Amino acid sequence: MSPMLRERLVQRSLAGRYELFLGLGGGLAVLGLILFISALLGGTADRAWHLFHVNWLYFTGLAGGSVAFVAVQKITNAKWSGVIIRFAAASVAFLPVSLVALLLIFTAGYHPIYGPMETAAHEMQHSKALWLSYPFMFARLGIGLTLLTLVGWRLIRADLVPDLLAVRGAAAANRRGLFDRWTRGFDGTAEAQLAQQERIGRLAPAYVVLYAVVFTLIAFDGIMALQPHWFSNLLGGFYFMGSFLGAHMLLALMTIYGASHLGVADLVSPRQRHDLGKLCFGFTVFWTYLMWAQFLVIWYGNLPEETGFVFARLWGHWLPIGKAVFIGMFIVPFFGLLGVAPKRTRATLALFAVVSLVSLWLERYLLVMPSISALPGPAFELPEAGPTLLFLGLYLLAYALFARTFPMISPRLAEITLEREHGHGSAHHSGSERDADAHALATESGEGRGTH
Repeated sequence: MSPMLRERLVQRSLAGRYELFLGLGGGLAVLGLILFISALLGGTADRAWHLFHVNWLYFTGLAGGSVAFVAVQKITNAKWSGVIIRFAAASVAFLPVSLVALLLIFTAGYHPIYGPMETAAHEMQHSKALWLSYPFMFARLGIGLTLLTLVGWRLIRADLVPDLLAVRGAAAANRRGLFDRWTRGFDGTAEAQLAQQERIGRLAPAYVVLYAVVFTLIAFDGIMALQPHWFSNLLGGFYFMGSFLGAHMLLALMTIYGASHLGVADLVSPRQRHDLGKLCFGFTVFWTYLMWAQFLVIWYGNLPEETGFVFARLWGHWLPIGKAVFIGMFIVPFFGLLGVAPKRTRATLALFAVVSLVSLWLERYLLVMPSISALPGPAFELPEAGPTLLFLGLYLLAYALFARTFPMISPRLAEITLEREHGHGSAHHSGSERDADAHALATESGEGRGTH
């Protein structure tokens, strides 16, 4: 790798200001907070808290799933994602916000959200009533999400440390102090790098296990407990794999925007987008498999305590939401990303990612609202808009603050990806594929591969 490209990677890694995310996120958060408080004081507090819960489930899933993407890349020793991996890692900044939101849910929002469950508590078996009791539920969710946040931050920090040492000399004074503290004890020697890799090798599998366990608990306590007589052993996997799918779709958007914002759009090749698009496609199919597996068992068993949950969401006023979820989560991205060109092209990959992310939000909405809403069908007015805008704004703010603090490109990982792509890795691809990559780069970014 040429010294010129290495220096470019260092400079571009620190170039992200994310003013759009900062300004838009701040504006949405303030507006959402005003609408949320107005709803709490204006007689529609229950509706506001219901959407607060829906958005907590959705954005916590995206943040946790994004860090899980990083962990999986480390476990598999993936080489293709070195340029884009930090666009996923930045979502870790939202996990502390999610912890605060959990505290609000189990204090001020507990009765509006879990009131129906409390009403049904006298009809439950003693063991289930104990499991769903306020202290036990709050304790396991609080401890679980705290552990997930701590391990996630430690994983991202361990992956950042070598990069902080590499870019420290180019960092502004306000960042250099933090970089010095985080790299204390890491001198960049081969022994230090090996120790850091071993640390990542321990943290990444630990995070993946915690992710599966904690998100299963979140699904059981945040969705299934709202209708306590219904149960599905598959709901936990359905929730955390749906979040993992959402994280890939979000990464596609953040990569397209971030690469352009940092001035490295020519380094994110069509082949890298194709690899990410294949994962988006694959997990779309897997989400559909989990959905069908869960539905088929309930339909075939035909037990009243199980079919009621499905019937309430696929009949009457809630049916249009159910149809929109199926179309947006499966039909559109499946057929849209079936070919090669839509995965490689920025515009089409972004389009299908947006459709999938909006549909995933509707899925979370559909899983929660029929269980707790007093309304006969879906409604989205100011009480519902407040929490939604608040969470979206806070997510953008957290992401922007991470991007303005830490390098958004890993020079060492990007070098591995680019060397593999332009060196010996290209020998495994046909000439027509290389020509297609070059043509796509030339037409989309106006820059050829000769620039790097």
